[in-house]
Amino acid sequence: MQQLIVALADAYSMVIFVYVLMSWFPINGGIMQDINTVLGRLCDPFLDLFRKFIPPIGGMVDVSPIVALLVLQFGVRLLLMIL
Repeated sequence: MQQLIVALADAYSMVIFVYVLMSWFPINGGIMQDINTVLGRLCDPFLDLFRKFIPPIGGMVDVSPIVALLVLQFGVRLLLMIL
């Protein structure tokens, strides 16, 4: 059970990481746009929780994914300690 929780959290962390990396490059449609849309639907609800409280630095640099990943990892570790 614990290995499943860690594996799911690691997979979701990777999805967030890929989504953030994709935001750095222009996407002009096609399959990349479809992938970005799917990743956005998976990641944005979680990331929006942090974007409400953490404004972009200098108006451009969004650090909320870093905080979101840290919270996810610490939350999983805390959950594993409880189980």
